[in-house]
Amino acid sequence: MALARPVGYSPDVEPPEPQFEESQQEVIDTILEFERNSVRSEGGNRAVRFAHAKAYGLVRGVFEILDGIPPEYAQGVYARPGTHDCLVRYSNGLSHLGADRGLGKVVGMATKVFGIEAETALEDEPRTGTMDFNMINAPVFFCNTAAHYRFLARIFIDLPKYRAGGKKGNHQLFHDWVTGYGTLPPEDWAWDELGALLRVGMLARWQNLLLSSFWSMGAVRHGDHIAKLRIRPTEASAAAIGIRDLDPSGEAEVFRPALVEELARHGCEFDFQVQLCRSLEEMPVDDLTVEWPEDLSPFVTVARLRFPRQDIGGDGNLAAADGISITPWRCAAEHAPVGSIQRLRKEVYRRSSVERHRLNGQVRAEPDEASDLLAPPSGAAHATTDEGGPS
Repeated sequence: MALARPVGYSPDVEPPEPQFEESQQEVIDTILEFERNSVRSEGGNRAVRFAHAKAYGLVRGVFEILDGIPPEYAQGVYARPGTHDCLVRYSNGLSHLGADRGLGKVVGMATKVFGIEAETALEDEPRTGTMDFNMINAPVFFCNTAAHYRFLARIFIDLPKYRAGGKKGNHQLFHDWVTGYGTLPPEDWAWDELGALLRVGMLARWQNLLLSSFWSMGAVRHGDHIAKLRIRPTEASAAAIGIRDLDPSGEAEVFRPALVEELARHGCEFDFQVQLCRSLEEMPVDDLTVEWPEDLSPFVTVARLRFPRQDIGGDGNLAAADGISITPWRCAAEHAPVGSIQRLRKEVYRRSSVERHRLNGQVRAEPDEASDLLAPPSGAAHATTDEGGPS
């Protein structure tokens, strides 16, 4: 069956959300208060990220944009084949620190690509030369509007309290999630979002991070089109992983030890893929609880991400992972995020990053090259950009 034509991007595909600015400010206030309190509450004597607080490691890699991509996929930066240095931060998805078994198996993969010759979509960082991707190990997200994210932010912060309450605490969590702490009328109850939350929990697995696939969840511009993104290990790379399933019942930490040990033995390779929107009805932009069907639009590989063998053990690696700033809006305008939750992330991520760096006494400056944060693995060469210079 022939595929439908890709949906063309226009601002009309993402209508404004009522009272967006008010909801956004409430989310920002909640997150900044959490970060200030986290210096003491999280036990690390430092402010932590509101989301993806616990890092599992920072990995050095090469991002190769492939040649010969079909024209509808070879859009924007993907129309320029070449290799670029990159850094990848693996992390837990929650707002808290602690043992892996207490935080759960929803994890993130945040990628920073260097040597990108394009002005970014961030007004305060127009010429960084970098492009970021934030992804988790599930294809859907459990919030669709800035209005509902106000409640989600509070619930994320209070998650340890809910869990401490056992069965009763879980019931209270589901009630607060669906009803917005009892403030929403029944017609606005977040049943779809609750279903997506439960689905994410079922899809995520206790396995080596190098075996997991990661999705952008939200949509982005793809030049003339709209797309979602995925990173997944190649078949050969997945087959080479020795430490596969993880058991958090016996060890407090399982994700980082497996990642460190595997990368010390061999490199890994991943497909970076694009899925074009071909129907706004069946592949909606503003309903992140809906997984875009692959039979309507398959994922197509436009780049390869490669990790050389390397040692990421040691506190210095985790310190570098904590210092890095990654936002999906640090990208070329032709790849800007699309949709209400994506718009929310722009200012929320910026304000969160600024405050966290201030609290921790860190200089918030985008690195010029990967080596500013992490030295290249022994014997590994720098990537080159499509112009042939150092990236």
